[in-house]
Amino acid sequence: MGVAPTPPRPTPPRPTPPPVPERPHWMRVARETADDLATDAVTREQAGKAPFDEVSRLREAGLLTLLVPAALGGGDAGWPTAYAVVRELAGADAAIGRLLGCHYVMSWSARLFAEPALAARLEQRSAAEQWCWGGGIARQEPRLTLVSSGDGYVLDGRQSYPTGVLVADRLAVRAVRADTGEPLAVVADPGREGVRIDDDTDPFGQRLAAGGSVEFDGVRVHADEVLGPLSVDEDILSPAASLASPLGRLVSVQVCLGLAEGVLAEAREYSRIGHSSWHPDRSAGALQDPLTLTEFGELTVLTRAASALAAEALTALDSGLRRGADLTYDEGAEISVLVAVAEAAAAKAAHESTARAPDIIGAHSTSARLGLDRFWRNARTHTLQEPVTHRLRDVGGYFLSGEHPPFTLPV
Repeated sequence: MGVAPTPPRPTPPRPTPPPVPERPHWMRVARETADDLATDAVTREQAGKAPFDEVSRLREAGLLTLLVPAALGGGDAGWPTAYAVVRELAGADAAIGRLLGCHYVMSWSARLFAEPALAARLEQRSAAEQWCWGGGIARQEPRLTLVSSGDGYVLDGRQSYPTGVLVADRLAVRAVRADTGEPLAVVADPGREGVRIDDDTDPFGQRLAAGGSVEFDGVRVHADEVLGPLSVDEDILSPAASLASPLGRLVSVQVCLGLAEGVLAEAREYSRIGHSSWHPDRSAGALQDPLTLTEFGELTVLTRAASALAAEALTALDSGLRRGADLTYDEGAEISVLVAVAEAAAAKAAHESTARAPDIIGAHSTSARLGLDRFWRNARTHTLQEPVTHRLRDVGGYFLSGEHPPFTLPV
């Protein structure tokens, strides 16, 4: 008589992974974080301390890992959501909005310039350790140099960066191979021996963007910390990689729009409870002063027009990112021009709104307690560091002769 087989054990059900947060979740988180930043924005800006506390707020809110795929431990959001988050934060604190935008661009650079496997490893570790990224891969003089050494490289040189370096866990920088002259995107650990960071920028605006100078003195760079080439030669740089330029510049657009919307929101709230700057003996809210309404009308039109152009550019950029290797050089050029148009419009909206909002409020706008001047100083500093003059030239050349804009990375 045979032995009865043991009945198979039921397979335990696999645990259901937690749902991936969608855009409404991240926008709610962004609004809550912006409200939190707004409560002490004036005092923090006046103190001008390195924004370690602010980065902790971003980290606790989960915003640092927003763009990392869910499979690698991140928020699995796309660039449309990331841009919206930057804009929301910039309305409350433009420097922190810019800091977060720089983090997104620098942390994403591995996807654009590195092999997929290396990019995935970097993003997974970045998510696990909650890295904040800073630095910049735009061309600067004097150059950082890479010298081959064993199975890696040695990094030397000194450069200044307007964003992120004082609080960064990783830096993405541009360096040139000493033997070939090839420009490369490199990941540097600021805690490594030979790295010295100086808080020496002292800008009058964007004071919490954590800019500074970084000196690399014989810093060891492993082979897998070199992401890939930054050559402007179209035979080397793929159309997909060339999107790094409009990708970064569209962050600047969101910062400018956030500044314009933020200062108008503060001026509106003050006007509702304050007085007309043209008729100080009369309540602005009751009077509905024609000059006040006209000012708000003009600035609203400027800002909304810039917002519409930014939306058009974002749609084109998002489509280009989805096309990936199928993107053509002509399509990449069209995307770059659309972003340049949005840059020009957003910069004008930020300049006009931050300069004219004090006129709406009147003499009370000079109060240090209100801190209204921070909007103008942040806008001027940001647009001086990211000037749109060359972008207008790109738009003109493309309009007249179809000339492709050059590959220029934002600061």
